[in-house]
Amino acid sequence: MSAPDPDPLARERAHLAASRAALRAMREDVQALDIRDVTANWVNAVVLERQIEERIKALADLAHTPLFFGRLDYRPTTQQGQRFYIGRRHVHDAAGDPMVIDWRAPVSQPFYQASRKNPQDVRLRRRFGYTGGDLTAYEDEHLDDPAEAETTSKLLQAEIERPRVGPMRDIVATIQPEQDEIVRSGLTGTVCVQGGPGTGKTAVGLHRVAYLLYAHRERLARTGTLVIGPNRSFLQYIEQVLPALGELEVKQATVDDLVAHVEVRGTDEAATAVVKGDARMAEVLRRAVRSHVTPPTEPLVVVRGSRRWRIPAYELEEMVRELLDRDIRYGAAREALPQRIAHAVLVRMEQAGEAPDDRVQDAVARNAAVKAAVKAIWPPVDPAKLVLRLLSDAAFLAAHAEGLLSEDEQKAVLWTKPPRSVKSARWSAADAVLIDEATDLVARTPSLGHVVLDEAQDLSPMQYRAVGRRCSTGSATVLGDLAQGTTPWATESWAEALRHLGKPDALVEELTAGFRVPREVIAYASRLLPHMSPGLAQVKSVRESPGSLEVRRAAGPGDLDAHTVAACVDALGNEGSIGLIAADARVPAVADALTAAGMPYLSPGEETTAASRLTLVPASLAKGLEYDYVVLDEPAAVVDGEPDERTGLRRLYVALTRAVSGLTVVHAAPLPAQLT
Repeated sequence: MSAPDPDPLARERAHLAASRAALRAMREDVQALDIRDVTANWVNAVVLERQIEERIKALADLAHTPLFFGRLDYRPTTQQGQRFYIGRRHVHDAAGDPMVIDWRAPVSQPFYQASRKNPQDVRLRRRFGYTGGDLTAYEDEHLDDPAEAETTSKLLQAEIERPRVGPMRDIVATIQPEQDEIVRSGLTGTVCVQGGPGTGKTAVGLHRVAYLLYAHRERLARTGTLVIGPNRSFLQYIEQVLPALGELEVKQATVDDLVAHVEVRGTDEAATAVVKGDARMAEVLRRAVRSHVTPPTEPLVVVRGSRRWRIPAYELEEMVRELLDRDIRYGAAREALPQRIAHAVLVRMEQAGEAPDDRVQDAVARNAAVKAAVKAIWPPVDPAKLVLRLLSDAAFLAAHAEGLLSEDEQKAVLWTKPPRSVKSARWSAADAVLIDEATDLVARTPSLGHVVLDEAQDLSPMQYRAVGRRCSTGSATVLGDLAQGTTPWATESWAEALRHLGKPDALVEELTAGFRVPREVIAYASRLLPHMSPGLAQVKSVRESPGSLEVRRAAGPGDLDAHTVAACVDALGNEGSIGLIAADARVPAVADALTAAGMPYLSPGEETTAASRLTLVPASLAKGLEYDYVVLDEPAAVVDGEPDERTGLRRLYVALTRAVSGLTVVHAAPLPAQLT
């Protein structure tokens, strides 16, 4: 048995210093590369130079981001009793020996999965505590010692509860076993994660991307990855997670970004948006696109030199029918038709004793008569103009919506004052999705290797289809919480959502352990669940924070603003970020009250500064965001701001669960009955 280490903290600090020096040397080695020594081709030189720049960025040593957060000591009979430091990236010394092992490597998995019941040959698991970038503490678990008591790691708990200031952080040091299983699931399968507030579903999705890029880097480098969030504020909130893990090339977008074929300047009534977002619109569009095909009624005569070749109308019609029956993209079929016609001409040439080759077929396909016939039979379709006509021409819509949309639904989507052109139209977000569907009917949308879709419960069926097109040959990670669906078209089941996404066989996982929202707060918010999402499991928070919930009642509506400002002043007495959430209609009045009180505030997505840690958040933008302390202004106004009670209760549920340390509810009107 080895003698106990007299000063383990000093030894670990020395290893941290040595690891930082090794990382610095790795970066300097890359910076010293001279591309003139390895290539004389200027194209290769440009590509290599870009790769070197990316590698230099990936090797940056972030001062306040610890290089390693854990250590594994294996039994002498396994891994030769080796010791591995687990961190955010791989670091090796001058000889190539590892100083830090990437958390995604197979040898690192026992750090997250090993337990006393299944130690996985791990003798000791050590966690490290940091203050800033300085290593200040450690904590050991002897997994092979049955006499050691099973306790909750204080360092792990402290890391989970660390104040939330600025953008979202990675959770690589605190990933739990059930989260790790999802993170490390394979690339070929789609995974849907249902998780209540504070269960870490967003972090799990982002860490899964980082893991897949590690395990399948070459493949995903070719096919690409994308993270899709509900809005820009959310994307700004999560944008630092992947770079902190060394992944710099993952793109981020909203669904609106994906379908930005036209400028969105208009809005729809809820009833109209629901119809436009219904999956039946896909068949309406398909019919409308195919309606442009006109069966030929006249034969086609192709003149080449002194010869004339005649293709009868019935043969042309057979070609058209075959292409329609194959149900390929409209544009691809239109490109195939002249080749089919040319082939028929070549058959006649061969029957006449000629010996045409492929060049002759291509020439015939470009023949003016063939091109004119194709234009008449299979004219080009502009997706935006097609949707414009559908929404403007009642007869055209009725012809293609027959048996799909009722008369009332057709009236709901028709413009009362049709615009004159695509450019003058005040397109809505739902219209842009319809144009994207039509665009895909004409030409296939390129597919990525992997897509992460967060806050997925709020998408319409047509939006799911738009996302599904972007991963039709790849896989997806779908993240959401059915209880937080706040759009009129929010999905009621993951089975339905995954069917629209084109991934009906996806694995659905549910996270029920909460790590961020205090138990008292989540229990209070969960009073709403039976009234808005019966059947969903309540989140069981591991965080006990007595006194984390306070409900204050103002004497009357005239005192509400003052009470809200006072609650913000009290919240600012704590460390961390403060979110003041108010119904959208209440935001101007609350903003005026803050200004009058001399309290500077931020907008969602803005980073906290020395001048302000307080963010004023409209309830409609609160989803996905977290603050250490939340002040919720007038819950009844949040509910009343939605078109129906259930949607209002879901919006309130979202607002109540944004706090990770404490929540203060301020109200003048009676609280919703479901809360009391």
